[in-house]
Formats: sequence, C-alpha cells, structure tokens
Amino acid sequence: MGRAARLLLIVPVAVVVVLVAIANRHPVVFSVDPLGETAPGLSVEVPLYWILFAALALGILIGGAATWVGQSKWRRMARHDHSEVERLRREAQRPPAAASLSGADQRRPVA
Repeated sequence: MGRAARLLLIVPVAVVVVLVAIANRHPVVFSVDPLGETAPGLSVEVPLYWILFAALALGILIGGAATWVGQSKWRRMARHDHSEVERLRREAQRPPAAASLSGADQRRPVA
C-alpha cells in the first residue's frame, strides 16, 4: 500500500477516534459487581471513551482469535503441501540412478 493510500485511510480514522474521545470524555463508573448497585465492590471511574476503546480492542482480539482457530485446517493443509513440495524438490535434485539392468537380469531366481 502506498504512502498516500495509507494516509487516506489513517487520517479519517484518527479524526473519528479523536472526535469520539472528545464527545465521550465524561467519567462513568465501570463496575464488574452485578449485585452491588448502591456500593459496588469492584468498580472504577474512568472516561467513557476508555470503555468504548477497550470494548473495541477486546472485540478485535476475540475476532482475530476466532478467525485464527477457524483457519487451522487451511494452515495444516499448507504445512502438509509445503513438506510435500520440499520432498519432491529433493527427489528431483537427486542425481539419476545408474543405468539399470534389463528386466530379465533383475529377476530373482526361483528357489
């Protein structure tokens, strides 16, 4: 990707990120205690955009992990194909065998 194309992608994304952060900078209480409504035990007060960006990052990580697990079949097939190609390449580079004897000479005597 060229430098100009990269800038055309990154600049608008950066502008949107900054605008979301500015619009959601007020503090909110983030609690992981579902039963403590009045005095939650496990809570922290953070700007809302932190929670939004953390949720986005977590979604990207979970989606990436799910994709990676889903593609394991294709990676396994690619490894197998690569090893097969390497085996065939080594076999093709091997010097040819000495001139073989005629078929009659290669037969084993019947005992």
